[in-house]
Amino acid sequence: MRRFFYATDSNISNDVTNENEKAATYPQLSTLPIGASVELTESIVHHWCRVLRANIGDKGILFDGFGGEYQVQLQTISKKHATATLLAHVDTDRNAAALTKIGLVISRGERMDYAIQKSTELGVTAIQLLSSHHGEVNLKPAQVEKKLAQWQQVAIAACEQCGLNRPPLIIAPLSIDDWLLNVAASEKEMVVSPMVADLSKDAYYKVLQQPADLRLQLSVPAAGQPPMPEALPVVLKQHAPYIELLIGPEGGLSADECAKAADVGFAPWQIGPRVLRTETAPVVALATLSILATMHALNQ
Repeated sequence: MRRFFYATDSNISNDVTNENEKAATYPQLSTLPIGASVELTESIVHHWCRVLRANIGDKGILFDGFGGEYQVQLQTISKKHATATLLAHVDTDRNAAALTKIGLVISRGERMDYAIQKSTELGVTAIQLLSSHHGEVNLKPAQVEKKLAQWQQVAIAACEQCGLNRPPLIIAPLSIDDWLLNVAASEKEMVVSPMVADLSKDAYYKVLQQPADLRLQLSVPAAGQPPMPEALPVVLKQHAPYIELLIGPEGGLSADECAKAADVGFAPWQIGPRVLRTETAPVVALATLSILATMHALNQ
């Protein structure tokens, strides 16, 4: 069945959009009983009913990011609106064994989309966008909201495809220096796209505001550097450990940035003898963490 992200809106509006119609509101799905009728969002109506030409009676899956997914059946379709009946709730999220936040220096064009898409498929919890000394992209203030929405939508589309029901949060860009200054602080502010603003306050994402159990800096292969930090296997034995990864740009992090990262606990992690591209490094790191976590779980 087709999967669709149901973007909720907890701020109920009484604004009249025309003489006979009020603005639609989209509550958390968990507040509705099974068997209830739910108004589909404009995005879902467009994709499911217009692009995919769904018919009344067709079944699909909705998830709003607050946990689990809902099997639904199309009930009504009009020119601009559609409703569906909630048939059942499936309590599964398909999360990765480890919670992860990637501090990722922004790259250009499709490389950034690729990094976000594949990181989502591999179960990343959040991506903190960064600018750095050798970075190619420095967003102007006027660009931030649009790019944040674009990259959050890339992550949501990947969730719809891969089955992840807890979308990763794409967090507004900071300079790497500012991020490293605050990385150890508790209750860190997270600026995200309005489409996930309510979702970001959910208890599941609270871990992102706490110090990580382990911080790893994806590094260029160096002589004498251990292939894996000694603390990594230990941390992966914990239940739902929280790991932060720092991944630099194509030109690499500067020596000063590497030193500052080391000062706040980012241990170098050399995955193999080759130098990985900035969009490849998140994929390799997350896949490796997943395999290691699975192996530890099987050996317990």
